Amino acid sequence: MATTSAVCPLAVLAPSPSPLASGRRRPAAPFWAASRPRALSAAPRGRVLCLAASAPASSTDAGQDRLQKVPITNIRNFCIIAHIDHGKSTLADKLLEMTGTVQKRDMKQQFLDNMDLERERGITIKLQAARMRYVMNNEPYCLNLIDTPGHVDFSYEVSRSLAACEGALLVVDASQGVEAQTLANVYLALESNLEIIPVLNKIDLPGAEPDRIAQEIEEIIGLDCSNAIRCSAKEGIGIIEILDAIVTKVPPPKDTLKNPLRALIFDSYYDAYRGVIVYFRVIDGSIRKGDKICFMANKKEYVADEIGVLSPNQMEADELHAGEVGYLSASIRSVADARVGDTITHFAKRAESALPGYSEATPMVFCGLFPLEADQFEELREALGRLQLNDAALKFEPESSSAMGFGFRCGFLGLLHMEIVQERLEREYNLNLIITAPSVVYRVNCSNNETVECSNPSLLPEPGKRRSIEEPYVKIELLTPKDYIGPIMELGQERRGEFKEMNYITENRAKLTYMLPLAEMVGDFFDQLKSRSKGYASMEYSVVGYRVSDLVKLDIQINGEPVEALSTIVHKEKAYTVGRALTQKLKELIPRQMFKIPIQACIGAKVIASEALSAIRKDVLSKCYGVIYQGKRSC
Repeated sequence: MATTSAVCPLAVLAPSPSPLASGRRRPAAPFWAASRPRALSAAPRGRVLCLAASAPASSTDAGQDRLQKVPITNIRNFCIIAHIDHGKSTLADKLLEMTGTVQKRDMKQQFLDNMDLERERGITIKLQAARMRYVMNNEPYCLNLIDTPGHVDFSYEVSRSLAACEGALLVVDASQGVEAQTLANVYLALESNLEIIPVLNKIDLPGAEPDRIAQEIEEIIGLDCSNAIRCSAKEGIGIIEILDAIVTKVPPPKDTLKNPLRALIFDSYYDAYRGVIVYFRVIDGSIRKGDKICFMANKKEYVADEIGVLSPNQMEADELHAGEVGYLSASIRSVADARVGDTITHFAKRAESALPGYSEATPMVFCGLFPLEADQFEELREALGRLQLNDAALKFEPESSSAMGFGFRCGFLGLLHMEIVQERLEREYNLNLIITAPSVVYRVNCSNNETVECSNPSLLPEPGKRRSIEEPYVKIELLTPKDYIGPIMELGQERRGEFKEMNYITENRAKLTYMLPLAEMVGDFFDQLKSRSKGYASMEYSVVGYRVSDLVKLDIQINGEPVEALSTIVHKEKAYTVGRALTQKLKELIPRQMFKIPIQACIGAKVIASEALSAIRKDVLSKCYGVIYQGKRSC
């Protein structure tokens, strides 16, 4: 057995006669062999088995050493949290490359972001996981990276992902500093009792100020940044220091191998051939291929047909122990049966209690989706059904409108979630859609002491049958330079915001806290915020509950006929402004007819705004003038 220390101190060359030396030519491997992971005991002859980080695997499907078991004390589960565009996905790419999980020639930007929309927008929409092997002081370690979405719409998935980790890398841009989403993610990590490692990224930029940003983190968040890692994920600076910090600072999982199986589901997706694939973290016990399992939230039973690890491609394994992260295939037909946050346990030896924190994701923003062509209704139904297989938070139900025809009322987690679903429907399924204005879920307290939820203005009970209407409120935190405090406070006042407090987090930056109706945010609030702060402000919000408000239903009548698709629920003080804007816009868009058409905005029977579309003028002598004019020219 020879040791190739020049390449890697742990590389072991399996002894075998060279096929070229014996005069025999090695047969070419079939085209399907590269994508099928080989067993550990069947390593190819003459292949270098390397365990060190400096020797990458030959492809993303290779690297069987990552399947080898390590003691639970050598397992590290961590995630990366950061504000949008602070370099989270770039850092994940560099960690995969430096640990040899992905070879440099196979590397591409945003490697873990598989969707085209993720690459175009530069954001993480769908959570991913990867298992890496790293050697420190001749000791192999298993590093499980769970890449989390950074947008507020997916905060529930982020919280479940943090529950599957013991540590987190807090990535902060060394030129921009602490932003609103940075604070939100840190608070989530602290609630999960994670070990937080501060990382100052993009130190290669000309405007980087790592010392000032480190002091800012200490003042705002309270983290000790005296040993904060300074790195550049793009240039590969400081990556080894980050890997060493993960090993030394992130605590290992608890040794609960002897307890009954409890595994936390942190993501799932639908595969056309295998059904739902579940991503999970084993908290207690162990799971083997062929075990009969049960989901504790819905009590459904399945058989684990296939289990394995994510490295980052799926690699089959026979067994996963406490502390490990992997995937599961059990012929599950719907993603709704494998909800994020649910607990997996054995059917025969069930755990006494599920893991805490499970709750279903609740849609907060609703809108109507109607096909531009009536014959595409069934195609839209099928497309929404397929999207729902991969997105359990998406809700939809049939809806009909006299103006739009047949369509669907859809519920989303937020505006970004709505935009992503709309764009995927148009791209992947070639649908032409009409989208109504987004609305929120209102609670209506009826006269008979019943409370009903209403997301469609056309289904709002009559004024005589309701006592009050409640609307959802959010707590919004705005981070802005002090020069733009005035314009942002004006924006909050215009949107019915209730000012709570203002704190100067640094000498030049302030944090403003407002209580704001969610309905005021689903429009152009974020665009206005960026416009009034010249792009420097950032925001973070969370739903806090419902409040009674003076709301009315605003109807639009065209030529005396109400158009339900244009109805909306607005605050009484804003009814005239909204009604005037709608009628003026409709006057510009509706083509003129041979008769006069009145366009009215009404609250009940009262008209509060009106416009008139004048008739096309009947000029019966226009042709005569043309003949006379031509005659004069001929003379």
